[in-house]
Amino acid sequence: MGSLVPAADWLCLAAAPAFALMALLTGVLDDGSSDLLCSTSRASPLTGMAAMYALMGLFHIAPWLRLMSGRRRQSQWRT
Repeated sequence: MGSLVPAADWLCLAAAPAFALMALLTGVLDDGSSDLLCSTSRASPLTGMAAMYALMGLFHIAPWLRLMSGRRRQSQWRT
């Protein structure tokens, strides 16, 4: 049971890259056919699934920032 805690700590790092990959794939592979069902015009570049996935990736970047700042602080103490 004690080995599951570190796994859970690392699991939070999976969200941001997963959403970034989904945004990239949706932006590259999207043919625009679903836009006909959802709206009549593209009024804003922030519409669509690619933009939603990119925003979700940004919202889930905090664990990565904490990880990077922790490494920097540890390396400052070692030198």
